[in-house]
Amino acid sequence: MGLFDRLKRVIGSNVNDLISKAEDPEKMLEQAILEMQEDLVQLRQGVAQAIAAQKRTEKQYNDGQNEINKWQRNAQLALQKGDENLARQALERKKTYTETGTALKASLDQQVTQVDSLKRNLIQLESKISEAKTKKEMLKARITTAKAQEQLQGMVSGMNTSSAMSAFERMEEKVMIQEARAQSMGELAGADLESQFARLESGSDVDDELAALKASLAPAPAPIAELPPSQPTSTPKPVETAEPVDSELEALRKQLDQM
Repeated sequence: MGLFDRLKRVIGSNVNDLISKAEDPEKMLEQAILEMQEDLVQLRQGVAQAIAAQKRTEKQYNDGQNEINKWQRNAQLALQKGDENLARQALERKKTYTETGTALKASLDQQVTQVDSLKRNLIQLESKISEAKTKKEMLKARITTAKAQEQLQGMVSGMNTSSAMSAFERMEEKVMIQEARAQSMGELAGADLESQFARLESGSDVDDELAALKASLAPAPAPIAELPPSQPTSTPKPVETAEPVDSELEALRKQLDQM
């Protein structure tokens, strides 16, 4: 391969790559629809021109047929009048129109076939344009979705998710430590409060028990009896001190002090 051939191929490939990158799918679809619509306009003009030509040929053919019929009647009239030479001239004119009519009939048949073909092509092109418009809207929607996904993927890939997640983990760890501290302080406060109430309850029980014990050991007051009026009132004897009870009470007090 020569140097110029290689250079031509390299330049051609680079140009094709630049063109491919410069092609916007949405704009290319719009341009394709515009080109198809321009073709449709031209095809409609062609169909209109072909139909007009067919109408002219058809008129010429019908006029020729009328001339053929007219000269046929003229030839018959000349023969009826005994003018054979005039009848011959009429038949010659009829022959000319007949030959022209034959050519016009062939052209007319060809034009009819051509117009029918153009009409079918016109219908097909209109259907393709309608289908292309529908497909264009679908492709535009897909292009929009693809661009949105591409933009989203770029945003996601640009995010530093590892550092963000590590920051969340650090904050979660700090929250857990703070919650543990608050829970431990609550437990300590609750334990101290319970111990205070426990001491109060224990002291109250001992005091109640001591009061009950004192009440049970205290001597009962002697009832005052009414003396009969006839007997003299006797002098009451002094109540003896219960020394054993005081000793036992003193022992209980010492035990409570040692507790």
